[in-house]
Amino acid sequence: MTTDTLHLGVRIARRAADVYAFASVPANLSRWAPGLGTQVEEADGQWFVVTPEGRARVTFAPRNDLGVLDHEVVTPSGLVVRVPMRVVADGPDACDVVLTLRRAPGMTDVELARDEALVRADLARLRDVLEAPVA
Repeated sequence: MTTDTLHLGVRIARRAADVYAFASVPANLSRWAPGLGTQVEEADGQWFVVTPEGRARVTFAPRNDLGVLDHEVVTPSGLVVRVPMRVVADGPDACDVVLTLRRAPGMTDVELARDEALVRADLARLRDVLEAPVA
């Protein structure tokens, strides 16, 4: 049986507000989400990431106090990918970050597994960046 929806998460030993403040800034994507794109650019108030397929537009949900980091990615081919993502507090000094990965139309099991591995690596990188000692 194939899976069409995966909920992928990571625990981060930081205040949820700090994690949200960092992850909600599109300019920070290159520091923690190279699986999405290797370079981040801002043009005319819109944010783009450079992917192997070309430039993709990324739009985050408006800033909020609920930890909602949902974002929409418009790929170079025009496919719109909606990505639910949340920062969920767990006490004063820790949180979980959960991202929902959905199988795109026509996506093979191999492609879904590749995307899952990229998301898991990005979430681990987010944790590592935010838990790193401050110099």
